[in-house]
Amino acid sequence: MIRSKLKKVLENCFADGVSEGLWSGAGAGKFTVELPKHEGQGDFSTNFALVLAGIEKKNPREIAAQLAEKLQADSGLVERVDIAGPGFVNVFINHDVWRRLIPEIIDRGDRFGRSDIGAKRKVMVEFVSANPTGPLSIGHGRQAILGDSIARLLAATGHDVFREYYYNDAGRQMRVLGESTRARYLELIGEEAQFPEDGYQGQYIVEIADSLKAEHGDNLKDHDDVTPFKTQAEQFIFKDISSTLERMGIVFDNYYNEQSLYENGHIDDVVSELRSKGYVYEKDDAVWFKTTEFGQEQDRVIIKSSGEPTYRLPDIAYHREKFRRDFDWLIDVFGSDHIATVPDVLSGVKALGYDPDKVTVVLHQFVTLTRDGKQVKMSTRKANFVTVDELLDEVGVDPVRFFFMMRKADSQLEFDLDLATRQSQENPVYYVQYGYARLCAILRQAEEKGVARPDLSAVDMSLLVEPEELKLLKMMSGFPAAIENSALELAPHKIIFYLMELAGQLHSYYNKHKVITDNVSLSQARLALISALRVVLKNGLDMLGLSAPERM
Repeated sequence: MIRSKLKKVLENCFADGVSEGLWSGAGAGKFTVELPKHEGQGDFSTNFALVLAGIEKKNPREIAAQLAEKLQADSGLVERVDIAGPGFVNVFINHDVWRRLIPEIIDRGDRFGRSDIGAKRKVMVEFVSANPTGPLSIGHGRQAILGDSIARLLAATGHDVFREYYYNDAGRQMRVLGESTRARYLELIGEEAQFPEDGYQGQYIVEIADSLKAEHGDNLKDHDDVTPFKTQAEQFIFKDISSTLERMGIVFDNYYNEQSLYENGHIDDVVSELRSKGYVYEKDDAVWFKTTEFGQEQDRVIIKSSGEPTYRLPDIAYHREKFRRDFDWLIDVFGSDHIATVPDVLSGVKALGYDPDKVTVVLHQFVTLTRDGKQVKMSTRKANFVTVDELLDEVGVDPVRFFFMMRKADSQLEFDLDLATRQSQENPVYYVQYGYARLCAILRQAEEKGVARPDLSAVDMSLLVEPEELKLLKMMSGFPAAIENSALELAPHKIIFYLMELAGQLHSYYNKHKVITDNVSLSQARLALISALRVVLKNGLDMLGLSAPERM
């Protein structure tokens, strides 16, 4: 927020320079305001002089000096300006400007950090989309948290967000699910059964089969059609998936049924349209899509010789339906195992006449669990992989959400089970949440000691002179920009880092300075600072779907 104010001042200085003939208008909007990389280089740095010098063919330090003179004449915002190196301009902001943030933050409350930069842009975030063939694995868990946090941040920045789960209930894997369930059912009623070679092995299949036995007895033993087995399994599993998502606080606006793409003729329609445009041909009894026309090394089969579509075809049809629903931005959150599929789908989107640049694909890497520094496999009660529910049972919802957001999506995530359950400041989620609880405790103590918090207009903020206090104020001022950047870059890990740094500064300040002192005026000023900090920490936790406990 202070950065945007400084940017406006710089733009006014630029306009003044144009009117005075110091430089032309060619550099309008081309300079930036950045945070300096090292302490002592000002609160902000701008490449104003370097950019204009390149355009105007002038000495950058001369332009920097002209800019510095204009900035220092500004009323109230700028304390001083330094010129560094070849022409960087380092700007130091008046301390009172930072202090004036406190009432602004407190007044905005839960709105602080939220913005309307999204301008109601319609965004669909598709995530999880796990096949209903088993419980959610920890890989799906990472995707669920990543997609949900991206959607939350986009909503916080004024985007019109629509969350969708692509319900993949068609194709070969569902048939195998039905066959696996039938085999277990036959075993339970004492009949001989041949289990599919690539069938689903988890204990959950036995539980589903047992429910069929309880409901139908042995009446299904001669049933060759796998439909009742597939239907029961699908319903059972999706109920389990929905329960896990609800447990993590994840809600979808829509579940899109893959089967509807077949029933509504969208699959056939896409093939016909691609064929009419010359992008489809037959070879070896299969139907091929000319992906080489879109920069790929080889064409792809979209319908096998058996007549069964490959996974690419329904995915292309599904994305066409997304575009038909008039979204401005389509975000797909997938596991890294989809890396080969993405170019095919985007080629299909382009072939059908839609803009693939409106599609952003976030691919996340795998998750490994560690204990005592060694990779572990937790007990698998329900499947032959670790389920999200098992992880939630062991460490809780907040640590799972926090740890799944701690790394960039494209980085492999090592989930330290010992660290996640540790009730100490070594645990990053505990560290941040304890910071919030500590702020609440300070305000309760002040109330118990009778230190009244007067109207903010009566608080003498100029008493906040300690370097740690100013550092906290500067950190808080960057919260709105951090939210905006994290949202637009689809990078929730950046807010995790921000919260950890803010909590670190808070704990350091608390250990060095008393908030409640014998000086009532100083105590009131510091309590105002604590109140503003509490707003920022709570808003940051809320925007990522994390709880903000008042006591720990």
